[in-house]
Amino acid sequence: MNVKPLADRVLVRPVAAETTTAAGIIIPDSAKEKPLRGEVLAVGQGTKDEQMVLKQGDQVLYGKYAGTEIEIDNEKLLIMRQSDVLAIIG
Repeated sequence: MNVKPLADRVLVRPVAAETTTAAGIIIPDSAKEKPLRGEVLAVGQGTKDEQMVLKQGDQVLYGKYAGTEIEIDNEKLLIMRQSDVLAIIG
């Protein structure tokens, strides 16, 4: 399925949460925190007030409660406003 975000929204694939700690302890799904890092899959055109700075392929950091979770082709993705993105990673 092809998804094109509108206006100042971006589609982000969260990075997989780690399932073990450095000591080898397995973390159950219920205790895992929502990942705060992801890859931009698609971007909107921006608005007349806000130019789109992000582009497809950017690695980004976002707020803990940012975006709306959607499921496309059995993959959980986030759609959020560009302003919910905190930083682009190097």
